[in-house]
Amino acid sequence: MPIVVRIDVLLAERRMGVGEFAEKVGLTPANVAVLKNGRAKAVRFSTLESICRVLDCQPGDLLQWVDEDAEVVS
Repeated sequence: MPIVVRIDVLLAERRMGVGEFAEKVGLTPANVAVLKNGRAKAVRFSTLESICRVLDCQPGDLLQWVDEDAEVVS
């Protein structure tokens, strides 16, 4: 998937567990896992706002576009 959700990186940087994060954002831990694993098809702006508030970040800190067609150089 060309859009990567970087919640796991931000949680690690803030030393915050998934359970604590899920509670503060108002999501279930299962839905946080869906976001972290890239299986989400959509994110509500209200959820994105809550995630940014809890992690004190910008939406661009959470989402990264990866060019799948880019040639990998080894």
